Amino acid sequence: MANARNAAAASPPPPSSSSSYSSSASDGEILRSLHRLARDLAAAEAPAPFLETVFAAVSRRAKLLAAVFDDLLRCGRLPRSASLCLREVLLVLQRFKAVVADCSARSRMRLLLQADEVAARVRELQHDLATLLDLLPVPELGLADDVVDLLALASRQCRRSSPSADAAEHELKTGVLALIQEVEREIVPERERLEGILEEVGINDPACCSDEIETLEREIGDRVAERWTSAMIALVGLLRYAKCVLFTAATPRPMDTKVDVDDDDDDDDAEPPSPPPDFRCPISLDLMRDPVVSASGQTYDRESITRWFGSGKSTCPKTGQVLANLELVPNKALKNLISRWCRENGVAMESSEPSKPEPAPVVTANKAALEAARMTASFLVKKLSVSFSPAAANRVVHEIRQLARSGNDTRAFIGEAGAVPLLVPLLHSDDTATQLNAVTALLNLSILDANKKRIMHAEGAVEAICHAMGSGATWRAKENAAATVLSLASVHSYRRRLGRNPRVVERVVHLVRTGPSSTKKDAIAALLCLSGERENVGKLVEAGAAEAALSAISEEETAVAVLASLAKRGGAEAIVNIDGAVVRLVAELRRGTEWSRECAAAALVLLCRRVGAAVVAQVMSVSGVEWAIWELMATGTERARRKAASLGRACRRWAAAEQTAEYPATSDVTTTAITAS
Repeated sequence: MANARNAAAASPPPPSSSSSYSSSASDGEILRSLHRLARDLAAAEAPAPFLETVFAAVSRRAKLLAAVFDDLLRCGRLPRSASLCLREVLLVLQRFKAVVADCSARSRMRLLLQADEVAARVRELQHDLATLLDLLPVPELGLADDVVDLLALASRQCRRSSPSADAAEHELKTGVLALIQEVEREIVPERERLEGILEEVGINDPACCSDEIETLEREIGDRVAERWTSAMIALVGLLRYAKCVLFTAATPRPMDTKVDVDDDDDDDDAEPPSPPPDFRCPISLDLMRDPVVSASGQTYDRESITRWFGSGKSTCPKTGQVLANLELVPNKALKNLISRWCRENGVAMESSEPSKPEPAPVVTANKAALEAARMTASFLVKKLSVSFSPAAANRVVHEIRQLARSGNDTRAFIGEAGAVPLLVPLLHSDDTATQLNAVTALLNLSILDANKKRIMHAEGAVEAICHAMGSGATWRAKENAAATVLSLASVHSYRRRLGRNPRVVERVVHLVRTGPSSTKKDAIAALLCLSGERENVGKLVEAGAAEAALSAISEEETAVAVLASLAKRGGAEAIVNIDGAVVRLVAELRRGTEWSRECAAAALVLLCRRVGAAVVAQVMSVSGVEWAIWELMATGTERARRKAASLGRACRRWAAAEQTAEYPATSDVTTTAITAS
């Protein structure tokens, strides 16, 4: 549906190119274009039931003109006055086609709100067409009498006045606006009334409803109808409610941007492919819709990093360094790559087009939209509480999962309605889809701090998340469980509580060791967060976190940050005791990414300080380490240059001490000679 709309929107040629074509093309080309356009307009279908009257009128006139142009194609050279007139007719028909394409690209609800404007545009074009048909020198064309009659009939029909809007259409529009006002007053819409309105608009299945929501959201973001923006925002919430109330019995279609990579899972149609790690935001771990670069050089999704700054933080979430400024620069190259990947894999980009310099501002939800979201959340949670069959529970949990992606207000409503205690037991479900939907719903809900508290205080929640990480039916479920741990651990007190739970630590470390790339990325990020608490480090080391992080260095740059964090808070000895650990860190210092080189330098400095000369000796034994240090001092980030300088000083002091220990007598003789002189 969306692709068809985009194609339709792109089909009409620009007026300037049309005008140029009309003036330079031959009479034969003009007539063939007229004939083709008339046939296209005759076959055009109304994009919504309430526009059938308008589109039927356009189709009838186009059929008459198609017959006229078909007869004209058999004529010889046209008189000059007729040629000029038909070229103007071509421009009018092209504008007709542009109106048809524009209507096809719009959401049905927006079409309903702007139906009067559409009708006015059609009337204006019909009047222009009638004027041109009247100016056409018919006697000079040598047309048959019946063709002349068709031409006159087309002119009369174009001049025929029509009401600004059909009575039924006006009643439908009034009903929709009245429904919005009732929702604002917290009146729950009647099911039969809601169903009737959607049927009249042409929304009669869950896929159509989802497409309508997506199109409306895009139009709101693009601010294409400022006058109706408030109503369109309310309609998004109302349509979400209608989708749940009217269509929850339908089989949910996959909407994620990730995929399970379990080789044993044969359900290839279950979910779209997983985005590459570089396309995912380090904060939300979701596909970046609007990637931007911070002052530290790290790339984040604009919404996530803006929320980070809005919470009062002025540090880089990934590196921890204090930012010189909070400016964000669009990463257009990465955005184009993500857009291409989304198109190739059928994933909705949900963002402004790459050609636009900045995304449209986010529009704040209004009272009607918020009340509709609250009603939707309440309905789904009540539905889940009485769902006894696995299939029914899966459908409801899927809708909760999708609803929890739409914003913090909605997440709050779902949490307040009591969804968390109902979702927790489903993490133990034997049904693969239900387990995945439940753990992903908890992940989406955990973005809101109030829901973090609800999850951590829900009976058996942490144990259920551990179960999903360890015994999840798919790697995707395990991955999202690890991401939930990461989200919960962002709160200081919960980080300590999770770190004290040996099952949490063991499961996360196990995923780092055995998981595929996307799962490993989430697990390593969770390890990094847990290692930020000193009292957690002992349990992490005992569980083998250092060994697991070291084994993942070549795959994930975050693994180096985990080693640096462990070394900083008491795990230095454990890292040094791992065979080849220092050598691997030096290798990363030479060949890693910018961030991993920075973290490797920080880790080596900490190991040298905490353990002493033995580590420095291992560092100096690696060939080319001096060059790597000097190169990092010249080309690294500010923090990397500082760490490299500290590492260089430690190496020089060690080398000087070694030289003094090797030649003590020579040093004494030299000192005596200098004193005597």
